[in-house]
Amino acid sequence: EVQLQASGGGLVQAGGSLRLSCAASGFTGDDYAIGWFRQAPGKEREGVSCIRSSDGSTYYADSVKGRFTISNDSAKNTVYLQMNSLKPEDTAVYYCVADPYVPGWFLGISGYWGQGTQVTVSS
Repeated sequence: EVQLQASGGGLVQAGGSLRLSCAASGFTGDDYAIGWFRQAPGKEREGVSCIRSSDGSTYYADSVKGRFTISNDSAKNTVYLQMNSLKPEDTAVYYCVADPYVPGWFLGISGYWGQGTQVTVSS
């Protein structure tokens, strides 16, 4: 059974930083996409960033490029999202999402979602 345990959200002032963590377990293969979606009230769900476990390739939404960095500690089966220069528009519930079918992650149809963690950026 795949399990994703997310942590690290909180309240921060604009310009500040937060780091999200997602501990993954239960994957039987060594190639999957894992990363973060976010959902803000009244806005569409957005794929923020992901990393491919097999080769470390990464994806960032245009809205976070240059500010967020995703990384993978394979020894700990944990993915991190370092979020710098946070803006009020980054306020959302962030979900760790994984999919052994990599295109599925980008299509937003992944079946594996962790619990959300709230990120609030005050102006």
